Order: sequence, then structure tokens, then C-alpha cells
Amino acid sequence: MKLIPILIGIFIAGTVLAQPIPGKEENIPYLVTFGNEADKSHGDDDFVQTIFFKVPSDFKKPVYIRVYDPDVGGTIDESIAGFNSKTKFSVYGGKGCHSNKDARSVDPKGDYKSGNLLFSKSFAVSTTYDGKWYTFGPINPTEGEFNKNMEGYIFKIVVEGISGNDGNLYRMFMSNSSKSNVRIEGGNAFTYEYCVRLHDNANQVSHIYPFVDNRVESVKQFNFDWDNDGSISVFSKVKLGVKSSPSGDNAWSSSKLKVVDSERGACYDFQFKKNTSNPIKNNNVVFYVTNQYGEALPFYAVPIGYKPKKTIIGKPK
Repeated sequence: MKLIPILIGIFIAGTVLAQPIPGKEENIPYLVTFGNEADKSHGDDDFVQTIFFKVPSDFKKPVYIRVYDPDVGGTIDESIAGFNSKTKFSVYGGKGCHSNKDARSVDPKGDYKSGNLLFSKSFAVSTTYDGKWYTFGPINPTEGEFNKNMEGYIFKIVVEGISGNDGNLYRMFMSNSSKSNVRIEGGNAFTYEYCVRLHDNANQVSHIYPFVDNRVESVKQFNFDWDNDGSISVFSKVKLGVKSSPSGDNAWSSSKLKVVDSERGACYDFQFKKNTSNPIKNNNVVFYVTNQYGEALPFYAVPIGYKPKKTIIGKPK
């Protein structure tokens, strides 16, 4: 898949304050990465997840990348016949960490670990960080890759399921404190592909916000292992609940939408609504969106240039 930079001007739309991922507006309980021995029918197509954080160029203090519940085991993670897995978290900065096209691909191939490795730690079956935060840092903001268009420095976190077959569920936060989650004004979090856990509660609606820049003429959504668990609806300034195709068990599905002029320069709102009559428990899904050139579009923890429809926000259980 050929990818070229598509992020010009997207941070101009007001001050962004959110660095948790998943973000509050997304209403997604957890990110999930399975061990590389897992069956893909559990909902992870490649056992690797890549997350990016942007630090504004005028922020001079150290930053910290914090991971909630990074180890395997306990009440949050998904056991497959007993916990036996290990997950590796690696933080990258420096030249190429984001600008390298392989880093922005939805497939972990080629030089997707581009840049300078700053920190790396593997977490096995343990209770040490069960329901707790682990902190990488301190990190000098200038250790990231400077992006003029974003007006900031970019860091990359690559999460790999390096052994076992269990699902490791976790969240992340970029903070200016090593001991608590303190937002950095002007910061942001984004990714090009999600592997996430959906809510069990059918009344909860999750959102994903791909940014549509001025070059985008059409978008195509791809989703994996939806288990036919409800519907995908698309909202924008002019689209009011256009249906997209959800996938079945251990299968991919896709659907295409034409973009009109008034939708450019803002995020689409893909809403995930569960089957209310028979909702699937512990449903993990993969999702990404491309433009007409096959380039993956970035998702943001908060929407840019578009206010989403009301959603039900609840604490993950």
C-alpha cells in the first residue's frame, strides 16, 4: 500500500487538549493486542498496534508515555485457556519515526519500527501492573520527529504480542507528569489502524474519527471480525447515518463512500452500534479507512472540525 503524508493543516482547528488514547469522545473501552500465537478469529489480524503522540513545538518540559495495565493477566485481559502471553511496548522518536511510509501502513511490514528506539519493555503474565499505570520517560520533546505542518514533535509506540495467545487490553496517555495523567495543551494522539475492544453494553456507542483532508475524493472503510455485532453508521456535516458494511466472524468487510466538498478539512464520525437483541461479549475488532489512493487516513482521539452526534459515555467494565 502506497502512503504519502496527508496531515497538512489538520491541527489548525482550535486548541487540542487530549492525549488519552482511546479518547473520551471515542468511547472505546480498550486497545487490544493478542499474542502472536493467537487465532485471528479472536479479533486481531496481525498482533501489532502502532500509536502516535504529538508534542507541540513550544512545549519544553519532559513528557511521559503512560500505559494502563500493560501486563497480561487479571480481570481486564482476555485469557485463552490460561494466561501465557508476553507483550512488548517500544517508544520511538527521531527522524523517520512517523515520516517513513512503513510507519503509517496498516500492515506491520518493512521498516515500520523506523526512528530511534528510546524505550522498550516487555510485560508477561503478572499482577504488578494489573489495573495500574506504567510510565516511560522522562522524554525530551525534541527527541521526537519534528513535523512542520503539525507544529510539533512526533513519537511512536509500537505494541507487539511477542508470545502466547491471550488478549492484552490496555490504554495510553501522554502526560507531563510521571505519576499522574496531566494533559499537555496542544498535544494529540492518533493512529492509522485500530484493534479495539467494543463495549459489552449494547447501549454504548463507540466512535472513530478519520480526518478527511482536501485531497480526499472518497473513503473506504475496512473492518475485521465484527461478528455481525450490530451496525456501522457514518456521520459528517452532510451524512446523517449512512450505513457501512460490518464483517462476520474472522472475516474482512469493506464499503466505499464519496466525499463532497463541504466534508473536507474535518473528521468523519464512524459510529459503532451493537446488536441490542444479542450483543457479542468480548468483541475485538480491527478497523481502518483509506482514501482513493489507498492511503490510510489518521484517526484522532478527539474529532477535528466536526462535532459528533450525542453518544452514551460510560466507564469501561
